[in-house]
Amino acid sequence: MPQFRIVTFNLLNKPSRWDERRILITTELAQLCPDLIALQEVSLPDNNAAWLAEQLKLAGCGLYTVHVSSKTGPLQGREGIAILSRLPVQRCRTLDLFSQGRVAQLVQVKIDGQSVILANGHFFFHVVDHVERVRQVEHFLNWLGSTQHGIPTIVCGDFNDTPASRSIHLMQQQFTSAHTARHGREPEYTCPTPLKYSFSSVRNVFSRLGNCLTTGSFLPWRGTIDYIFVSSRVNVMECMPVLNQPAPHDDTLYPSDHIGLTATLSLN
Repeated sequence: MPQFRIVTFNLLNKPSRWDERRILITTELAQLCPDLIALQEVSLPDNNAAWLAEQLKLAGCGLYTVHVSSKTGPLQGREGIAILSRLPVQRCRTLDLFSQGRVAQLVQVKIDGQSVILANGHFFFHVVDHVERVRQVEHFLNWLGSTQHGIPTIVCGDFNDTPASRSIHLMQQQFTSAHTARHGREPEYTCPTPLKYSFSSVRNVFSRLGNCLTTGSFLPWRGTIDYIFVSSRVNVMECMPVLNQPAPHDDTLYPSDHIGLTATLSLN
């Protein structure tokens, strides 16, 4: 079966340094030319996911369709998640995760005549292993189970939870981490990068407080919270961090406060 490439990446929905950061993002994505891209913290209504799709088209990566699912509640119409696909799309769905206006989404695409589902989510934020995030992941898995019908499935997203947490253990009961499948472990960390932006000093304070509450350390927190999971009918050829390098001229400028992941996959 043919191989295909996916990327998951949290864009950081802050206007701070976006004009600089977007150059780093488009440059690396244009080198990868993924078939599917799962994005979190998409800025609305200007829709920087659609802007990225247009830039990738201009860079020669082909035509991407853009499928956006907005948050609910106070952030409705201001932030969302998105999937970009240069594969034929058969259907799209959005799931309300309720708490914090969070949502998940899926697109079903065709790869060489075979249907494949890509799901994307951005889950409940809290510094501890919170029961509400566990509820969201349970709700998400039940929803996926009702829509999969045996179709090979990939799940991407910012889970806001570390590998030892209950929510990630729930995911591992039905899916395999692509990075662990290839390397025997998750990346050392996916958040935060050394990016300096308008609110990074405030975030650093809360990061230290959160780390003190959970581990007793006063160092800033750093860990893995972004993942690519695959079902049993998906082969992982490679999985690695991307969008994780500073600008050549500025070591405080990164594409985001998150690192992205890319995976090269095939179907069995």
